[in-house]
Amino acid sequence: MSRGFVKEYDDQWLGDVDATVPALCRYLTHENGGVRITETKTFKDKAGRELHEMSNDLCYALDHNERWVVVLDC
Repeated sequence: MSRGFVKEYDDQWLGDVDATVPALCRYLTHENGGVRITETKTFKDKAGRELHEMSNDLCYALDHNERWVVVLDC
């Protein structure tokens, strides 16, 4: 199949998503079968890292390489 027919997110992993909240929301919405995922809360952890709680009940943050990661203990 031609690469032109591959959807935008087929080869994308969480760590490949642009380091913006709107890009994270688009990616998570796609991964959730089109059901919209939104940011519900933003706060800082004890280390000062900004955490983004999403409507899928998970928290995400940017690591030191500006890549999104899931935060397990938020």
